[in-house]
Amino acid sequence: MKKKPLRSSMFDKFTIAVAFFVITIIFITVMTIIIKGFPYIGWTFRSQEVIFAIKLSLYTASVSTVICIILAVPTAYALIKTNMPLKRFSQVLLELPLSLPYLVIGLSLLLIFSSDLGKWLNTIGFKVVFSQKGIIIAHIFVNLPFVIRIVKTAFQEVDVRLEFIARMLGATKAQSFWTVTMPLSKNTIIGAIILAWSRALGEFGATLMLVGTTRMKTETLPASIYLNMATGDMGAAMASAVILLLISAISLFLFNSLNRNSEGNRIKLY
Repeated sequence: MKKKPLRSSMFDKFTIAVAFFVITIIFITVMTIIIKGFPYIGWTFRSQEVIFAIKLSLYTASVSTVICIILAVPTAYALIKTNMPLKRFSQVLLELPLSLPYLVIGLSLLLIFSSDLGKWLNTIGFKVVFSQKGIIIAHIFVNLPFVIRIVKTAFQEVDVRLEFIARMLGATKAQSFWTVTMPLSKNTIIGAIILAWSRALGEFGATLMLVGTTRMKTETLPASIYLNMATGDMGAAMASAVILLLISAISLFLFNSLNRNSEGNRIKLY
């Protein structure tokens, strides 16, 4: 006797309809930027201001991402693999910035670096407020909790039995970390790097509060959009918007590719 094919329930149809509605809204939003911005793409090569914003954005995003991953890996390891004191409190504190508006983070940084600490840093040549260094610091404070959370998840998914076997074979904790934990977590960590870099490129709120938006000085791509829209220069604004959209799309593609590959490598010991 042939089995009748399962019919979609009303609930399935409802969820599919909602999904298509959401997808349609996002598709229209993205295509609007592409269609409206494509005629202005020539601005990218003609405008020194846009070229400056691209270079500054790539530089600050890359430097801040490197610093984030350097700080996030040992922090995540300490929270997951050690018996550090005040662990629960530390986890809550580290994730608190994830729920704060970026403007609040930027305001807090502005107060810190406008205090005596900021004045002392100025005397040794490390100016933060209204400088390009401030952009990097703003990116770090916005992205670091995000990267730590992803790296923590990666370390949690590593089979502790593999680490135990490595220790039984004579490996130190450091050797076990570099030969077992890191190789098994590398795809997720690389994905975190890509997402953090992409987020840094688009960060604006904290940067605005800490360094402002000065043309050809602290003008990142988001700042370029803001400044040029405020002055009615649609060409430069749309050129910056299209560039950000393209970079985000490429970053998302790379992240999804790594996610697919990580499933097959998760239990493989290098």
